[in-house]
Amino acid sequence: MDGLTRSQVASEANVHMETVRYYEKRGLIAAAPRNKSGYRMFPHQTVTDILFIKRAQEIGFTLEEIKNLLSLYKNDEVLPTQEMHQMALAKVEEINKKISQLQHFKTLLEEVTNRPPSMWSHSKEQCPIMQKCAKGEE
Repeated sequence: MDGLTRSQVASEANVHMETVRYYEKRGLIAAAPRNKSGYRMFPHQTVTDILFIKRAQEIGFTLEEIKNLLSLYKNDEVLPTQEMHQMALAKVEEINKKISQLQHFKTLLEEVTNRPPSMWSHSKEQCPIMQKCAKGEE
């Protein structure tokens, strides 16, 4: 049986073996059949799929979104443009929300760091960073 072992897939995709196992468990890559020696043998395409997953993660897609993208990429001859358009719109909205949250938190951090530590309160209840993390307060 031709193919790659889990460790070979991991090495070629530059990920840990546990990542390959996890992607297989989550259904992102196909379960590999075992050879006569009992080793799981993955098709070479698995490396390409894992690289696709990693690139999609880097640009902000969740594993569930990537599962859908992979399915579209691998199974459909024609790209369902309406579905991709809706996915893109939802992702833009999510990114804009995240940018807004990060900008707000950056402003909070800048306010704190513009004061010298000697002016900080020793009370956790008055520390804006602690309050933001503990209670989500502004």
